[in-house]
Amino acid sequence: MSAKGSQFKPNQTLQNVRNLATDRAILIGIGAVALAPILLPAVAKIGKPILKAAIKTSLNLYEKSQGAVAEAGEMFWDVVAESKAEITAEAQQRFMNGKK
Repeated sequence: MSAKGSQFKPNQTLQNVRNLATDRAILIGIGAVALAPILLPAVAKIGKPILKAAIKTSLNLYEKSQGAVAEAGEMFWDVVAESKAEITAEAQQRFMNGKK
């Protein structure tokens, strides 16, 4: 039904795909090396302000979150102190009621 030369050979097909991928990777690498001296200064010029803005935003968010965390911690310890005071007051009330 099929001729000997037209048989499907998975190993040969896989090898062809590997060779094609390797050839492409080599060409991309050569292109990147050739264009690097031209593109890197331009990318650095554009990228530096963007990077600085991202870092400044991150630092601002960090400082704001520090304030929020400190405020939440303060509120938590206020509630703890109020709870302790209520427990003490309730214990004193029970003691006074038991003594009468």
